[in-house]
Amino acid sequence: MLPRTSLLRTLIPSVLVSALSLIAISPASENDGEPSRNNRHNDSGSRNNIELGPRPFFLVNDMEPGELKSKLESCDNGPFNKTYFSIGHRGAALQFPEHTKESYQAAARMGAGIVECDVTFTNDRELVCRHSQCDLHTTTNILATELAGKCTRPFAPAHFDNVGKLIQEASAQCCTSDLTVQEFKSLRGRMDAANPAARSVTEYLGGIPAWRPDLYAGPTSGTLLTHKESIQLFKELGVKMTPELKSADVTMPYDSDGDGVGDYTQHAYAQQMIDEYKAADVSPRDVYPQSFDIRDVRYWIANEPDFGKQAVYLDNANVTADLPHAAQLAAYRTEGINIVGPPLFALLETDGNGNIVASRYAREARSAGLDIITWTLERSGILADGNNGFYYQTFDSAIRREGDVMKVLNVLHRDIGVLGVFTDWPATVTYYANCMAPK
Repeated sequence: MLPRTSLLRTLIPSVLVSALSLIAISPASENDGEPSRNNRHNDSGSRNNIELGPRPFFLVNDMEPGELKSKLESCDNGPFNKTYFSIGHRGAALQFPEHTKESYQAAARMGAGIVECDVTFTNDRELVCRHSQCDLHTTTNILATELAGKCTRPFAPAHFDNVGKLIQEASAQCCTSDLTVQEFKSLRGRMDAANPAARSVTEYLGGIPAWRPDLYAGPTSGTLLTHKESIQLFKELGVKMTPELKSADVTMPYDSDGDGVGDYTQHAYAQQMIDEYKAADVSPRDVYPQSFDIRDVRYWIANEPDFGKQAVYLDNANVTADLPHAAQLAAYRTEGINIVGPPLFALLETDGNGNIVASRYAREARSAGLDIITWTLERSGILADGNNGFYYQTFDSAIRREGDVMKVLNVLHRDIGVLGVFTDWPATVTYYANCMAPK
C-alpha cells in the first residue's frame, strides 16, 4: 500500500500497502442489517478451527510487566474465534507469498475475519490478485520462466565499476498486462523482494530478508488466483472481502484489443470489480472495496451505493505533512465517504514521556464521523533494533521490543476505536481482539 522505503528492509511496494490493502468492519446485526461497532467477532458460534501458533504468545511474553500484559496473559488458553478486527493483508504475507491461495488460507486459519485481494488486470482484461500491475518480477518466478520474454523490460544485471562499486542496479519490469490470464496463472508466487546488486536472475530472486522466509514458494505452492477465484475461496473460508482496486500502470483507457483505441476505461475497471461480486451473489455487507484514488470511491458511492457505503478511501500519505486536516476529513464525510484507511503512523504519536497516544489525525477523523481502519502491522521486521521505517515513523521512539506490537494494538483499539487492523500475520491481531476487543 505505499512506496518502497527500503526493498530489503520493509518490502513495501509503491502505491499503497495494502496493500488496503481493506477493512475489519464489524459483522452485521441480524436485526438491522447494518454494521455494528460493538460486535467484532464472528457470531456464528463456530470456532472454525482457529490456530494461532506460537507468535502471539511470544509477543505477550516479551511485553514489559504491567496491566496490559497481565490481561493478555490471562487469555492464553483461549478460546480463539475468527474476528473482523483482524484483516489479512494480502493474506498472511509475513511468511506466505502475498496474494496466493496458501497465504489466504493461512490468514483465515489464524482468525482473520476479512481478507484482501488487491485487484489489477491482465492484457485480456481479466481481474487478478496482485499488489501492483507491474510487480511480477519481484513477486513471482516469471524471470525464471519462458514468459520472461514477454516482460515490459527484461532483466538487466547490475553494473559495477573497476573497483567493484555498484553503479547501476539490476532491474526488470514484468506486468500482469504483459500476459493473458492463462499465462499469469502458470506462474508461482514468491516473497516480494529483489537483490539490486544481482548479476543474474538467480541472484536477483534471492534478495529476501531472513525474517521473511521463502518457505512456501515451491513448485506446488505459491498458487496465483484470479479475482473471481479469490471470491470463491473467501466464500469457502467464511471470510469477508476487501478488494483494493489498484492504479493501472498502463495508460487508461486501456487498448485491450490492440486496435489503437483505448476502450477499457477506469470506470469500466471499477465496475467490473463490483460486478464480479454481484455475479457470485456476494452480499454488499460482506465486501469493503478500497482505493487510493478518491475517484474510484466516488464512482462506487454514485453507481453502486450498496457497495459504496462501505468503500474505504485509503490515504497515501508518506509523512505527517501529507495528511489531511479537519476540514478535509469533514468534507470526505459530507460527500458520502464513511471509512478512511491511513497508515499506522498517521494515527499514532508519542506524548513526550515515551507513551504511544492518538494523533491529531486520529482525533479529527473520529470527530468528523469517519470510521477508520489502518495498515500494516507485522510488516517491519525486527522492532527491537529501532529504525523501523515507514509505519513507525511518528512513534518509533516508544518501540523498544517485539512485544510493543501489543501496545500499538491497544492504543488503536482503546484510544482511537479503529474498526480493524491490516496485518501480515493475522494471529497477532486475532489474539488481541479475542482478549480485549468488544464481543
